Amino acid sequence: MISLTSEFTDGKGRHARAWVFFDGECGFCTRLARRVAPLLATHGIALAKLQDPRVSKLLGLPLSELLREIRYLNADAKQFAGADAFVAVAREFWWAAPVVWFSKIPGAMKILRAGYKYVASQRECAGVRCEIARRSAPTPALSDGSTGVHK
Repeated sequence: MISLTSEFTDGKGRHARAWVFFDGECGFCTRLARRVAPLLATHGIALAKLQDPRVSKLLGLPLSELLREIRYLNADAKQFAGADAFVAVAREFWWAAPVVWFSKIPGAMKILRAGYKYVASQRECAGVRCEIARRSAPTPALSDGSTGVHK
C-alpha cells in the first residue's frame, strides 16, 4: 500500500517519510523553513510550500484553510496543524522531549496554541514586506495632535 507521504514528492522528485508544509509567501516562514530544513532532513522530513497545488489535494483542504497554519503530515498520514504540528515534529527529536512533556501538562496545549496563533497573526510583520509598509505609512498623531517626532 502506498501512503500519502510516499505519493507526494518535492519539485526535484524526492520522496520523504513525512512533510512539513509552510507558507512560501511569508518571509518569516520561509527563513525558518530554510534554517530547519537540514535538521528535518536528517529524520526523513521534507519541506514544501502550502501554495503547491498538490498540497491542497493531498490534505483535502482548500487553499484558504491551508494558509492559516503550518501543516505536518507524518509517516502514518496523520495531519497536524499549528502548535500541534510543532509538537508532532518535536516528537521526532530526542532533544525536543521537553516540548512534548510540556504539551502533556493540562492546559499547556491551550497556551502553545495561543502562542502559535499570536506569532501567526504577526508573521507578515516579521518580513521585509511589512518593513516597506511601515516606512511608507504616515506617522500617527498623538492625543495632543502632535506626531511625537521632534525636528
